[in-house]
Order: sequence, then C-alpha cells, then structure tokens
Amino acid sequence: MIVIPQPADTGVVGNKIRALHRAYPFLRVVPVGASVLGYALPALVLEKGEETVVIAAAFHAQEWITSLVTLRLCEELCGALHSGEPLCELDIRRVCAGRRLVLLPLVNPDGVNIALHGSAAAGKYAPVVQRLGGDQPGLWQANVRGVDINHNFPAGWETLRRMEHEQGIAAPAPRQWGGPAPASEPETKALMALCRRLHPRHVVALHTQGEEIYWHYGTRTPRRSRLMAQVMADASGYTATAPTGLASHGGFKDWFIEETGRPGFTLELGRGVNPLPLSDFDAMYEKAREMLLLAAFM
Repeated sequence: MIVIPQPADTGVVGNKIRALHRAYPFLRVVPVGASVLGYALPALVLEKGEETVVIAAAFHAQEWITSLVTLRLCEELCGALHSGEPLCELDIRRVCAGRRLVLLPLVNPDGVNIALHGSAAAGKYAPVVQRLGGDQPGLWQANVRGVDINHNFPAGWETLRRMEHEQGIAAPAPRQWGGPAPASEPETKALMALCRRLHPRHVVALHTQGEEIYWHYGTRTPRRSRLMAQVMADASGYTATAPTGLASHGGFKDWFIEETGRPGFTLELGRGVNPLPLSDFDAMYEKAREMLLLAAFM
C-alpha cells in the first residue's frame, strides 16, 4: 500500500503522488495552479471520458487528513482499474467509462505546512503568521495570508463578511476570515478556473468534523441534490443536513451551486477535534469508502 496514515505536508503528498504515478502510469498528474508561496496545486486525473466530477480536499489546514483520504481513494481506484477486480461490489472499469475523475488532494498547501510545522513554514509571511498564532497547535486553518479559503469563494461573500465582522474577524486570522475580496486568493482562483474549464457534473469538498453531508445552497440548488445526498448518507451513516453560522456562505460547493445550478457537496468526515488523529484514519476511511465512490460516480 502506498498511502498510509502519516502527516500529510507538501513533501509527503508530493511523494505519494509520484509513487502512485509510477505504479499506475495511466494516472495523469496535472498542476492546476499554485499557492501564495508557489507550491503546485496538483490534480490527479482518471480519464475515460469527458463527464467530469471534481473532488477536492484540505481547504482547511488542520484538516490535512482529507489529503490522505483523497490519495487512498485514488490508489484504490487505480488498483481496481488495473486489476479489473470490483471495489465495494462496483465494476470500476465499467463505472469509469465515459467519466473523468479529478482529485485535488491539497488545496491549501501553505496552510497545511503551517499547521504541521508552524510559522517557520510560512516563508516571508512567517513574522505575521507567528503573531497571529501560527505556532499554536490546532489553531491554523487559513492560507499563508490568513485567508480562510473556504470563506473566500464568491457566494454570499458580503453576507459572510458582515457575519465575520460581528464576531470580530475583520483582518488576517488563523481561521474564518474571508479575505479582502471574494476570490482574492490564488488557491480559490485556481479551483474556480478548473471548474469553468471542465464543467463538472458535480463537485465534492472534503472537510472533517461531524459525519455530515451539506448539499444545499440558495435558490439554484438542483432538485436531484437532496436525493444524491441521501444516497450518500444511507451508504455511510452520515446525516444530510445544512451548515449554520459562518459555515453557511463563501464555500466551494456554495459557489459551484450558485454559478452553475449543478450539485455541490461538502462531506464532513469523522468526529472529534481537529486535527483528527492518524489512529482514526483507517476506520474513518472505511466508513466513508462507499460514500466516496458514490460521490465520484453517481
């Protein structure tokens, strides 16, 4: 097995991607943009057609375990495509026909490095990150400029900014600041550009906490989204519900639904306190496995 539980900083994720590509040369690795500090945002592409689904992970720095989930899913899919053996009773070669699955395991590489290694990983931003608490374990969720990427998408951004201000969040912070303007961050722009280029049938964002599935945003949410969310909930034991408070605007799935009128989902994996311990990984992945396959191929 290539993907094992271990802290998933940029070095580890890069090494796992290279190992997966060596083992399965049909797996394409495509950079779709770069972070503030210049780290590539890699996409792993399984391509048997043009009907696209995008699954993205590690928007929040303390949720780096979702990178491992994405990489493990990729490894299992590649293995099933190579061997022809079923995965969760699915014939992966058949369900992949006509499909293109795009997996982004590390949307926020700068933030993840800070979460794992502290302000020393922040380059020229290190003094500011240190002042904001970047060396406090379990605190840093934002990118290196103190912008919460999942608050930075242009969906209800002005409403979210007012809500942030009401809670005293009006400048760079370890978490929950939506930035100086919607889509101000290169990580946000890269994901939006990818979706506009590939026109996915739906998108999935992986986060951690609560074993919940968020599927609704605004008036353009398609009717089939509720059914899709319920199918995933039935497969996993998760609850299909709606976020509240500062989690209710500005996210990737929110923007995608509002812009395209197609389904978008946030899957909140696992339970506990972020960062979830690596000892939880195997059980968390196993519980979510069928749901993740459904998310990829529904």
